[in-house]
Amino acid sequence: MDLDAPAIAGLQTRLTLRWHAHPPAAGGEGLAGLVEQNHLRNFLLWHEEDLARRDDLGFEAVYRSKRAIDRFNQERNNFIEALDQAVAAALQPAVAGCPLNSETPGMIMDRLSILALKEYHMREESNRADATAAHRENCAAKLARILRQREDLTRCLGEFLADVAAHRRTFSVFLQFKMYNDPALNPQLYRPRA
Repeated sequence: MDLDAPAIAGLQTRLTLRWHAHPPAAGGEGLAGLVEQNHLRNFLLWHEEDLARRDDLGFEAVYRSKRAIDRFNQERNNFIEALDQAVAAALQPAVAGCPLNSETPGMIMDRLSILALKEYHMREESNRADATAAHRENCAAKLARILRQREDLTRCLGEFLADVAAHRRTFSVFLQFKMYNDPALNPQLYRPRA
């Protein structure tokens, strides 16, 4: 896969459909592999967040979900960074002389991933047989908005990548340095307990 925004968004859509029918697994290589890995973490995170909101499973289930959410979110951020590093290696963005974009290509791909999941689940809600007509209509209107947002964001990614390649805009790889999962950086984990 090259740096083609519609192809990236299309891959996320196909994976979302596949993973709702079969056990999710990422297996691509290169940029496609990184897109798959990032999308897999968003997919797992989405469903774990839903599970964590159930009141009938007890506190232990919520605790396990919270740990999984932390892990998936850390991995998701790691893959955003890896996407940015891959794009930077491929496009060699300018280091000076053009505007610096605050959002990176990896961050935009991550947002597209989440929109692919929203699209799938809002479509499910807009067709839900056991819901009221008002619920389905409301969800159909939200789905239409999600589709427009996803189309707009796909176009923005494509334009941004073209601008980076032409040295009209640039970006820096932002490292997240998530501290809460690191036992050496989270005082709640490294301080002795009283």
